[in-house]
Amino acid sequence: MFIDTHTHIYLEKFDEDRATCMQLAKEEGVDKLYLPNIDVKSISQVKACVLDYPDMCVPMMGLHPCSVFGDYKDVLQVIKSELDSYPYIAVGEVGLDFYWSKEFIKEQEIAFQTQIEWGIENQLPVIIHSRDSLDECIQMIKQNAHEDLTGIFHCFTGTLDQAMQIIDLGFLIGIGGVVTFKNSGLDKVVVDIPTEHLVLETDAPFLTPHPHRGKRNESKYIPLIAQKICDIKKISIEELAAQTSENAKLLFAKKATS
Repeated sequence: MFIDTHTHIYLEKFDEDRATCMQLAKEEGVDKLYLPNIDVKSISQVKACVLDYPDMCVPMMGLHPCSVFGDYKDVLQVIKSELDSYPYIAVGEVGLDFYWSKEFIKEQEIAFQTQIEWGIENQLPVIIHSRDSLDECIQMIKQNAHEDLTGIFHCFTGTLDQAMQIIDLGFLIGIGGVVTFKNSGLDKVVVDIPTEHLVLETDAPFLTPHPHRGKRNESKYIPLIAQKICDIKKISIEELAAQTSENAKLLFAKKATS
C-alpha cells in the first residue's frame, strides 16, 4: 500500500469527479492522502474532504508562501486559530517561494518562521515548500534546530548535498512526478538517497508524472512515481512502498503520541 503525502484533491479541479479519483487511487493501492492547506479559503475545502473521506484523507494546516501578502499577519491569526481548534496532523504547506514573485520575500520569511515555531510548540511535522528557495529554507530550519522540529521537504528537486543537509536536520524528502521527467536530473540524486529518508507525493493536481504530463495529476499516479524510483535504485516496488509508507507513518505518528 502507498501513501500520498501531499495532494490538493480538495481543490475545485476535482469537484466534478472527486469520488471517482478517490476510488481510482484506492484501486492503485494508495490508501492515505495527506492534504496540505493553502490559505483561508481552502480551510473549509480541506475539512469537507476529510469529512467526506475520513478513512483516506488526513488534514494539515498552514499558509502557503504564494498566499503571503501584505495582510499576512491577519491571515496567520486565522490559520493559527484553526490549527489550535482541529486535529491537524502537520503544519503545512509552508515555506518560501521565490519563483512566482519576490515582492513579499520578507513577509514570507516572517510567516515561515512563525509557522516553524508552531510546529515546534505543537510537536507537529512541518511540510516545506521551497521553490527556487531551497538553500534559504534549509538555512531557516538550521537556525531553528530543535528535537521537535521535523517534517518533509516537499517536491524536492535539489542536489545530493542539499538532500544530505535535509536528512541531517531530521527531515524527510518528498519525491513526486518531477523524478519521471526526462531532463530533471533528479534520478542522479535519488539514486544516492537512502529509502528510509524518502516519502512519495503527487502534489495533485500539479506536477503530473510522465507519461501523463499536461493532464491533471491524481493520487492514482503514485505507483508511476514509485516505479521510477525503483528503476533508479534497482529495488522492488513492494520494498519501496513498505519503506516510504513506514517513513510517513512514523513521522505523522508524533501527533498521536505527543
